[in-house]
Amino acid sequence: YPSYDEYVKRGNRTEGQAFLSDVAARQERYFSQNNKYITANTAAARKSLGLSSANSPTSKYTLAIATVANDGGYTLTANQQFNDTKCGNLSLNALGEKDRSGSGKSVNDCWR
Repeated sequence: YPSYDEYVKRGNRTEGQAFLSDVAARQERYFSQNNKYITANTAAARKSLGLSSANSPTSKYTLAIATVANDGGYTLTANQQFNDTKCGNLSLNALGEKDRSGSGKSVNDCWR
């Protein structure tokens, strides 16, 4: 059972990675048209990016948009909704730097 559980979580993480990559592409498109990034975590901000909600396609993740020092303009966080304690929440910033909030796996393991 533990192997199967990890296999399912790895599949779920793929959704979070794709979700963050899609939103990052939308951020870059928005920047090319407006010369600024969206950094607010509001419904209006998400609408400006063309997102209808803060949830990933199957609601395994919810999106948070913020800005942090030295992040290149924005930090996107996919907050997991399925008890992934090893990787936790996935994040991606404007510089393309990937991270996770959990400590049970490395960044590379969580983003493969």
